[in-house]
Amino acid sequence: MTAPHFSGPEFSRTADPRHLTEAPLALVATREERAALARRFALVRIDRLEATVLLTAEGGTIRANGKLVADIVQSCAISGDDLPAKIREPLAFAFVPEAEVATTEEEIELDANALDEIPYAGERIDVGEAVSESLALAIDPYATGPEADAVRQQHGLAGEGGTGALAAGLAALLGKKD
Repeated sequence: MTAPHFSGPEFSRTADPRHLTEAPLALVATREERAALARRFALVRIDRLEATVLLTAEGGTIRANGKLVADIVQSCAISGDDLPAKIREPLAFAFVPEAEVATTEEEIELDANALDEIPYAGERIDVGEAVSESLALAIDPYATGPEADAVRQQHGLAGEGGTGALAAGLAALLGKKD
């Protein structure tokens, strides 16, 4: 069995932090890029992935602000049925030179207004990969569709308190029935 070959980010859009403009970047994923990202994020498909990102330099730190727009189809966490979802998220992150990234073992408390920091080295930042990671964070891993309750009932997973899915799974492992 051969290991899969990794050729880099599926949606790579790089920028040179030394040559930023005042115009926002418009990023639009191709059909092939969307298909590759859908595989990476275990989605049925991504029908649309676009972002508008304004980059501004503050010393070596590059701040990115904008908007993510995506139309995805994921599987319902309960029934497995296709579940379309629209994602409209603000983007706010910062590319920080690797030398400035904290390497302490000390616990750091972040507040709600703290930006995600993405370390970079050299003369390129990958805005497309940062947008891809923002998409991954915006996907609801527990999304359920209209048939979820019926499937729960059908499989005896609709109990209350300790008789829900965990208890049913444990009972099945132990060979017990309610």
